[in-house]
Amino acid sequence: MKTEQIELIIPQELAGLRLDQALAELCPEFSRSRLKSWVNSGDVLVDQRVLRPRDKIRGGESISINPIADTSLEVKAEPIELNIVYEDESMIVVNKPAGLVVHPAAGNWAGTLQNALLHYDPNLEGLPRAGLVHRIDKETSGLLMVARNLTAHKTLVDQLQARAFQREYLTVVRGFITAGGTIDEPLARHPTDRKRYAVKAGGKEAITHYRVEKRFAKHTLLKVKLETGRTHQIRVHLSHRHHPIVGDQVYGGRYKAIANASELLTETLRGFRRQALHAARLGVVHPLSGEDISWQCELPDDMANLVKVLQQESPAP
Repeated sequence: MKTEQIELIIPQELAGLRLDQALAELCPEFSRSRLKSWVNSGDVLVDQRVLRPRDKIRGGESISINPIADTSLEVKAEPIELNIVYEDESMIVVNKPAGLVVHPAAGNWAGTLQNALLHYDPNLEGLPRAGLVHRIDKETSGLLMVARNLTAHKTLVDQLQARAFQREYLTVVRGFITAGGTIDEPLARHPTDRKRYAVKAGGKEAITHYRVEKRFAKHTLLKVKLETGRTHQIRVHLSHRHHPIVGDQVYGGRYKAIANASELLTETLRGFRRQALHAARLGVVHPLSGEDISWQCELPDDMANLVKVLQQESPAP
């Protein structure tokens, strides 16, 4: 199956790069291996010519891409319930529950948000990753943007790359934080655990802004705003500042008992098994109307209960 043809102009700032490198910069919605395979198969034309992936580009070339779906990685539609916050002819906004994987991958080839979207709107099959513009971790809840056509998809991806998306999260972290701030620390894969990320010199730029929403005796509810969107960014940054997210099994370590805590507080904290992180607000420029538009969703029940118990059993001094 083919999707709609993509037309691009190579910007001058990418002059000198290999063709496959330039395409990776311009089309982040596709994997590098997928782009390279299209170049090799002649489905990418540069000024109406077929080039090799390693050929250098000058800048200003016209690119035509005929995306071919990889049937070996076909994602099947599945009747999975969706919480649709908003939809029109250009896009869908979904409130994803914790525990739902966004994209199929090793260990999760079915039962994902992408499978659910294909059942909800079969026309999404012609878009990369069923129109999903960005993603959040499996155990993170909250708002995600889905494009419904290629024009909207490119517009929204361009906004994401230009850091024009408004993405705000609510999270409960360990420790008493007195004031908001900014964490500007580069991120890269962990040197020994390839499934994790870490603050590392020479890594990709990562900037996280946070402010205090509520304080408790030994915890803080934060509102976090992303300037960049690196994998696990909020979780790594807050852990690096010694304020790991409650329930984060990867970056927060084992549960640590609180001295003199009530039985209810102890049970609530020990029983919170996913990172207490919720994508609460999402804002974009509408790809069709050009208007600023945004959505908000309340905390899910598990996080709302966590905040309630902390307020009741462990109020700020």
